[in-house]
Amino acid sequence: MLCAISGEAPQVPVVSPKSGSVFEKRLIEAYIAENGKDPVNGEELSTDDLIDVKSQRVVRPRPPTLTSIPSLLSVFQEEWDALALETYTLRQTLAQTRQELSSALYQHDAAVRVIARLTKERDEARDALSKVTVGARSAAASGGEAMQVDSTGLPEAVLARVESTQASLSKTRRKRPVPEGWATGDAISTFKPTESSNPLYPGSKAFAVNSSGELALIGGADGAVGIYSIPQKQVVQNLQANGPVTDAAWAGEKAIVASSTGSVKVFEHGNEVANFNSHAGAATALAVHATGDIVASVGADKSYVLYDLTTNSVITQIFSDASLLSVKIHPDGHLVAAGGVDGQIKIFDIKTGASAATFTMSGPVKSLFFSENGVFLAAVTENSTTVSIWDLRSAQESKVLETGSQVDSINWDYTGQFLLTAGPSGLTVHQYTKASKSWSEPLRSAVPAVAAAWGSAAQAIVALNSEGGVTELTAQ
Repeated sequence: MLCAISGEAPQVPVVSPKSGSVFEKRLIEAYIAENGKDPVNGEELSTDDLIDVKSQRVVRPRPPTLTSIPSLLSVFQEEWDALALETYTLRQTLAQTRQELSSALYQHDAAVRVIARLTKERDEARDALSKVTVGARSAAASGGEAMQVDSTGLPEAVLARVESTQASLSKTRRKRPVPEGWATGDAISTFKPTESSNPLYPGSKAFAVNSSGELALIGGADGAVGIYSIPQKQVVQNLQANGPVTDAAWAGEKAIVASSTGSVKVFEHGNEVANFNSHAGAATALAVHATGDIVASVGADKSYVLYDLTTNSVITQIFSDASLLSVKIHPDGHLVAAGGVDGQIKIFDIKTGASAATFTMSGPVKSLFFSENGVFLAAVTENSTTVSIWDLRSAQESKVLETGSQVDSINWDYTGQFLLTAGPSGLTVHQYTKASKSWSEPLRSAVPAVAAAWGSAAQAIVALNSEGGVTELTAQ
């Protein structure tokens, strides 16, 4: 007869009529005073309910002594039994944990497979949508031509701005003198990198410097966009795109950002003022018209789109026969050049959307840039070490510049003298001398970059590396 609380033989045994258990009187009374319940079954119990048990006084046995071998063996046996029981319990728990882990890993693998399948279906749906869209345009057009136009031309108000800008710029462009204080080839040859900023937006590829040369627009792979002050060497404003940023541009004070979701966002003074979603797939590149208030974007859906920033509206959408990777607008504003994955540079008349010319390259056209004199177009294909210079007057490739390393980005300066290239192995500047119609290389730097741009008056080069850090090169 043992106490249900202490597990020892009670000195003053009592019985609970609620559970029929035997307790040491002092222990059960203390428990009732604190809880008012039977400790075995939890029923209400008072001290008056307890029943005394008449028994002989228990004489406690003498504790075993460990002075003899039999008593030692008995203690060791008890310890071994306890250890064996604990080991069995641990093995049982380990087996259960392994089973739960195996089930969790199986569920994780199944989830990954489902995500991969859904991602594939999404990409197939986007591709199908772009084909359906292009197919619809083709069915509507006559003769099934390769280039399809979504509209008959630009609205009258926009057309007037385009024609006025073209008329004013085309008259003076070729005779325009080099601005006073502009960098020379000798000065550029002394450019050295200054201290780089810390990584800002890892995975960045989108990069644009405003006309003052003081602010840079940087877009990250996570959709974060920063306005970076070049003199202060820090981010002064943060923006957010709808997805991984593919390109960025400045239109005066407005920041334009394109993303892989097909979105084109417009920000002014840190506030989002417009969000366009005309592309069925990713929006891959941006370009700003000479008017400063018209922007073009190209996308994987084989189209380019024009936006009017004065009304924050879509002007027109023109479809081609291949996905487009790059875009630039002629300095006079009358032509749009788009580089395709099919290795063709497609030149469109911006007023009508009709095809004006096609230049064939050796691979997907990654980057384009018009010379400011309006005569030349520079182009680079993916993983190429050369830059092709096309003469728009003859529609011929007039020069191939060898850089010796991969080129990811090109940028012509305002005077049309200096062509800047950027790639993972460094930067180069090629200089075109109009008098002798020859090319030279005043600068070759080992600063790695995914994109680069000219600073104010070409007195500096600003480069963005793959980790999102910014490096400025200036004369030493």
